[in-house]
Amino acid sequence: MNDLANSTMTTNPPKRIDFNTPELQRKRRIRALKDRLTRWYVLVGGLAVLGAITLIFFFLAYVVAPLFQGADLTAKEAITPAWMQDAGKPLMISLEEQNQVAMRVSDKGQALFFDIDSGAELTRVDLSIPAGTTVTSIGKDQPGHPLVAVGLSNGQALVFRHTYKVSYPDGKKTISPAIEYPYGETPIALNEAGGALEHVSLNATDTTLMLVGSTGSQLNVLSLTSEENMMTGEITNEQKRIDLPQMTEPVKNIFVDPRQQWLYVINGRAQADVFSLRDKSLNGRYKLLDDGEAQITASTQLVGGISLILGDSKGGLAQWFMARDHDGELRLKQIRNFQMGTAPIVEITAEERRKGFIALDASGKLGVFHSTAHRTLLVDQVVDGEGIFGLSPRANRVIVEAGGKIQPLLLDNPHPEVSWSALWSKVWYENYDEPKYVWQSTAANTDFEPKLSLSPLTFGTLKAAFYAMLLAAPLAVAAAIYTAYFMAPGMRRKVKPVIELMEAMPTVILGFFAGLFLAPYVEGHLPGIFSLLLLMPIGILVAGFTFSRLPESIRLKVPDGWESAILIPVILFVGWLSLYMSPYMETWFFGGDMRMWISHDLGITYDQRNALVVGLAMGFAVIPNIYSIAEDAVFSVPRGLTLGSLALGATPWQTMTRVVILTASPGIFSALMIGMGRAVGETMIVLMATGNTPVMEMNLFEGLRTLAANVAVEMPESEVGGSHYRVLFLSALVLLLFTFVMNTLAELIRQRLRKKYSSL
Repeated sequence: MNDLANSTMTTNPPKRIDFNTPELQRKRRIRALKDRLTRWYVLVGGLAVLGAITLIFFFLAYVVAPLFQGADLTAKEAITPAWMQDAGKPLMISLEEQNQVAMRVSDKGQALFFDIDSGAELTRVDLSIPAGTTVTSIGKDQPGHPLVAVGLSNGQALVFRHTYKVSYPDGKKTISPAIEYPYGETPIALNEAGGALEHVSLNATDTTLMLVGSTGSQLNVLSLTSEENMMTGEITNEQKRIDLPQMTEPVKNIFVDPRQQWLYVINGRAQADVFSLRDKSLNGRYKLLDDGEAQITASTQLVGGISLILGDSKGGLAQWFMARDHDGELRLKQIRNFQMGTAPIVEITAEERRKGFIALDASGKLGVFHSTAHRTLLVDQVVDGEGIFGLSPRANRVIVEAGGKIQPLLLDNPHPEVSWSALWSKVWYENYDEPKYVWQSTAANTDFEPKLSLSPLTFGTLKAAFYAMLLAAPLAVAAAIYTAYFMAPGMRRKVKPVIELMEAMPTVILGFFAGLFLAPYVEGHLPGIFSLLLLMPIGILVAGFTFSRLPESIRLKVPDGWESAILIPVILFVGWLSLYMSPYMETWFFGGDMRMWISHDLGITYDQRNALVVGLAMGFAVIPNIYSIAEDAVFSVPRGLTLGSLALGATPWQTMTRVVILTASPGIFSALMIGMGRAVGETMIVLMATGNTPVMEMNLFEGLRTLAANVAVEMPESEVGGSHYRVLFLSALVLLLFTFVMNTLAELIRQRLRKKYSSL
């Protein structure tokens, strides 16, 4: 029988399968083609994503780059006008806004208007000064105001305004300059003794003209108030002299602040006497230079009239303004220093719309500066020797007169107010008592500069993310571990989809809910909210301890992995009890108003829309992201590791803490980083649930403003290409870089964790 079987097996060998049939070869070719197409599809898709991110980065950098570029000065061909021979010594040069006409005031008492490009004389106006008198000094009102005062040799001062009327005869634009006398053509007697006015200054409001002149060390202050008769419309001027303590040193320059509160008098000893025009007293005498050999050679006021810019004989420049001292008194303080060169500063002119200024020294160098940003944007040689210059209202044209020639200059200086220190460091702004981080992109007028510090926005972004993660991270990770490791499969199939469904809720709905309902509710139930945060963990621990002490016959009736269902009534009861007892606790412990107790007794500011509300709302939005990824990571731990640990005698808790969590740690860490990225980039919740105030306080009860919310709010109202617009793009770039750095670090740490615990 065995021989027969062997014979059969020998004569009938098994049929061999041919894998090289045309049909199989065709299928292999199709499969290989699909593999190649899929590989190229994935490769192209990945490269496209990387390319898109790279393009976004370079686009943001392209928009931001001009912020940190300096100024550019272009010199045009110098002009030697024919009128220069008999025009007299220049005292002042001014340009009108269209950059077509310039005005030159000379010591001959003439205002000469000429074409900026050609230098041709347009008109010449003899100022209304008495015969036999000469112009001895000149003073300008605040930058942007066209009032000018000339001091005369007989102690009088003439106030005039230069205006420019635009007309279109025969369709051609024509600018007609003119001189007006708003306070009359008769000069105002300032020095009653008739001494020549060596220096003169003025400041005009809607109703009052403050006129100040000096002769030697003598000050003459006159207030001219205009009143209109409501019945006849007649305007009467009332003069009032203000007596101030007299100077002991010769006066070198005088300035009046726009509120007509302070009078700044710079004397020959490099000192400034500050007088209070309201109290008619001396506020103080301040030393302006530490170098005893240096002298103040030029000075001006910045736009708004709050700051003084002083230039000295050694090429230095300094900004000074009034600020409160430690005793609460206003004192003149030096804020910033600039250095232009070694030659004396001969003239300084402030921009009319920004806190910038331009200086000219005795060697013919022109410097462009910005006070608040503390930037020296340009220092360039423009003429040979000392001169005088005028700056256009838009700060894009400069005219320098030196050596009998007119040198026109084109100035390109689009973003002087932005610097690294202005964006990230404390800045001492005008009317502030100390340097601060401030974001205030708009102001009521040009007297106050935009404050573009990104520090409070970055701080607010991290603050919102911190409080959101403080709530979301422990809840999401703990829920993920319990769901994946302890919970029964049937219950897990119900719980996980519900939590992941939360991720689909629009954040604008969460923000709307948090801003309109949650914020006022939290404010009205503060004791209950804090009791809930305190009692909930205690209630869960007590419930767990009580369950463990129940008879085994009762505990075994609860299916394995369904124990968490017992906590549902406990959580509901603790929540109800905390909120129900809230008004009673507020009456017993906080005098009926916990918010007032926090504000007055603890001294902590409380805003209705605060970081607590943001943490609750944004934590609710971040939990699904962290939970889903962390739960998948824990659930994916090989079953063999768990069973092996249990087989070796470890308890489920020991297995979870020493095997499961360590193995899943790369995934859990990735989940936390993704949740952090979501919290950092969140826009609508922080926009609607906070006061959107850019403050640098970690206080849980104060609001905040984030980078993302700031971009969303202010981008529609920003001027395309302006500094504000580009700083908003810089905010977006900061967010992108922060996310990129965080994700890169997270990936590096994840790989190290994976390598470290892969051998378990």
